[in-house]
Amino acid sequence: MIRHLREHLLAPRALAGYRPGVTLGHLLRNLGSLQVQQQGSTTAELRDPAQGWCAELRECVQAHLLMHVVTCEVSLRVPALQQGAMRLELRHTGALRRTGVTAVYRSGDKACFAQVREQLLADAPLLAALMPLDFKRLTLECSHGQWRLVLEHMGGSEVVNRMPAFRRYIQVSPPQRGHLLACLARFSQLLPHL
Repeated sequence: MIRHLREHLLAPRALAGYRPGVTLGHLLRNLGSLQVQQQGSTTAELRDPAQGWCAELRECVQAHLLMHVVTCEVSLRVPALQQGAMRLELRHTGALRRTGVTAVYRSGDKACFAQVREQLLADAPLLAALMPLDFKRLTLECSHGQWRLVLEHMGGSEVVNRMPAFRRYIQVSPPQRGHLLACLARFSQLLPHL
């Protein structure tokens, strides 16, 4: 009896008010006329045949006290020339206003990181796409001969509160859509040559 009660209380439960796939659907409408293939209720594949890239969109849920936030991650995979393993994060610099972009070492080969950082931060088209892009997180990981970019935009997310009860979707604006697609296109061209 006690064991059953403990298992019931500690079992993971679905978040109240979470609607799987709804936020992803809103984001896909924001992104416009790209080729989309739904893979599940919370994942989709996004293609831009003109630019030649393919990315995966995945809905993520973060639980907080009396609320939850649903975000969407964009994941891009491309082949890598190098065989070493390395992980870095790109961030905006500046306290009140954006003044640039910097790369932060997370793990792996430091010499490889220094070379990649130099090439990324010297690429003018990439910086032109990244500077106005409103992103929360942008990580690059190289392992097993493959680059993986994971980008979480500030838009394309939904905040759901239980008390007081409200639900708000934060859309990706048309200018942000352009910056996001330009960023994905530039990374897909640049990363295979690093």
